[in-house]
Amino acid sequence: MISVVIRNKNQEKALSFLLKNLTERYLDDIGEIIVIDNLSSDNSEAVTKQYKAKFVTIKEFSYGGSANFAAQQTQFPIVVIFSAHSYPVSHDFFKLIKQKFDENSNLAGLRCLHNPNDYRNYINKIQASEDPNKSGLIFSGSAFSRTVWEKHPFREDVATFEDKEWTKRVLNAGYDIDFVPAIFCYQISRTKEQVYFRFKNDLVGNYQLWHEDVKFSSAFKGFVMSIIGLIKNFFIDIWYIIKRFVHQIKFIFNKPEKF
Repeated sequence: MISVVIRNKNQEKALSFLLKNLTERYLDDIGEIIVIDNLSSDNSEAVTKQYKAKFVTIKEFSYGGSANFAAQQTQFPIVVIFSAHSYPVSHDFFKLIKQKFDENSNLAGLRCLHNPNDYRNYINKIQASEDPNKSGLIFSGSAFSRTVWEKHPFREDVATFEDKEWTKRVLNAGYDIDFVPAIFCYQISRTKEQVYFRFKNDLVGNYQLWHEDVKFSSAFKGFVMSIIGLIKNFFIDIWYIIKRFVHQIKFIFNKPEKF
């Protein structure tokens, strides 16, 4: 069977939809559902209990730490991890995952499909060893072997990209990472504060994992181009606001015939 773990913080609406989806469409494929919650202040716990899933609180959140904590709660050999704002789509989502693990005893993890980069690399057969970023695991719609995780736990000292760091490490250890044509949806609307939080972590993660450095010249260029883009978009928005208004006025005085 499969253990499904869901990382959540104040996502009761999205969490409710994900749990409804899992319990109504895939329950025969799933052995347990565990919500790993980071001190939510909404009704996430009540929603979890409504769908008879296990609710576990994590107080000290980090990306690698929460992934390790999530894996520790599971009891089945295959772990599928979601964020609360993602959900499986294809009817055979978990069956395809099981089939892949059954076919390859050396498999450490699977990346499911949800965006154009996934599809391009999957169709073009670009392996994780060639592109660990876009063909490696992404911890919202990926599966991993609990046995491999026990030997190679996720690093907790990385700012982000704990999934990509693990991908590189287990590949170097001789395991396989593969795509699986199981489709899921990733849907989130982040606040400006959340986008900034992600930016800070990605800046550190890109340096730690991909060795992407930042120079003053590139930072300044990015700042200037952002300001120019902001001003340009402001005037474009104003222009089309005016155009829409003028078109509505014209429509009022020159309405077409009704059918």
